[in-house]
Amino acid sequence: MTAATSRPGAGPPAGDALLDSHLVVDRGTFRLDLPLTVHTGEVVALLGPNGAGKTTALRALAGLIPLTGGHLRLAGRHLDHPGRRIWTPTEQRQIGVVFQDYLLFPHLTALDNIAFGPRRQGLDRQRARQRAAAWLARVGLAEQARRKPRQLSGGQAQRVALARALAVEPALLLLDEPLAALDARTRLDTRAQLQHHLAGHAGATLLVTHDPIDAVVLADRLVIIEHGQVVQEGDVATVTAQPRTDYVARLVGLNLYRGHADGHRVLLTDGFPLLTDARQDGDVFVAFAPSAVALHPRRPEGSPRNTWPATVAGVQRHGDNLRVQLDGPVTVAADITPAAAAQLRLAPGQTFWVAVKAAETRVYPAAAAPTDAGAT
Repeated sequence: MTAATSRPGAGPPAGDALLDSHLVVDRGTFRLDLPLTVHTGEVVALLGPNGAGKTTALRALAGLIPLTGGHLRLAGRHLDHPGRRIWTPTEQRQIGVVFQDYLLFPHLTALDNIAFGPRRQGLDRQRARQRAAAWLARVGLAEQARRKPRQLSGGQAQRVALARALAVEPALLLLDEPLAALDARTRLDTRAQLQHHLAGHAGATLLVTHDPIDAVVLADRLVIIEHGQVVQEGDVATVTAQPRTDYVARLVGLNLYRGHADGHRVLLTDGFPLLTDARQDGDVFVAFAPSAVALHPRRPEGSPRNTWPATVAGVQRHGDNLRVQLDGPVTVAADITPAAAAQLRLAPGQTFWVAVKAAETRVYPAAAAPTDAGAT
């Protein structure tokens, strides 16, 4: 993994990046303003809520929409630079794309779908088909060469799409939600296969996804955007341990709050105090897992802990447990077992005492950047 940065706009230096870009795209009232670098052999996951600008970034990289500002340089060559009036058409970019719906040519066999790109690059039919056959073998589909897309399963179609993208030997591989169309079982198997093929890709890879599991399993570094701008960036371990916006906290399954620390006491922005195990001073974030939240019918006593009354706002299945949303002086999510829910006779509208031990909290400095302001 790359070194952690975990601050808005941070990342590895651009100097040795295979992809060195600053993507500025204006579309009506929306502006994408995204510095983005990816190094040789690196997989970067681009995440964000709907409307954050992920698809706009991918389309700009692929040459499907032009930049209105900034620059895009790949392998030392400027592909798009409005200030210098440089623009490179899609077909002349050293880029391979796996679209969310794969977009295989329905009238071509799996072999000829893969051979299409090399043919466009100038290889004769025989050499292009030889390269395609080699890629089919690499993705474990040699026996499917003569089948057309409608005769392939979802997982097979995804592997053909990946082979088609890699057959052009791209400097940059773009993956647009590559596993979203698959069922849960196929997704699990295909994710493992994709991880193997990405490890062997000599170029740079950008993965656009909504799925935190895809990002954690496949990516070396996460870049998270909201409203067209980077809000957090860093290696997987740091981002998941220290979220800096509500979206990131929900993505990694943590309760997140912002406040002002004075030793072990943090006064949240709404005036509610939380006790923490670690000492901090100044503006901080406090995070803890839903599994650290205990529910009691009466106010608990004992070791140093945070307690407050809360009302059940909703209950939903979350893996083997139940995720309980609670309203009160602090809005919080708690994970409890079905057995505990039955014992508590859990139902919307009920009031309980919430308890979170100080030792279960994480506290870390909050960046001064306005992009952190989304945390409550």
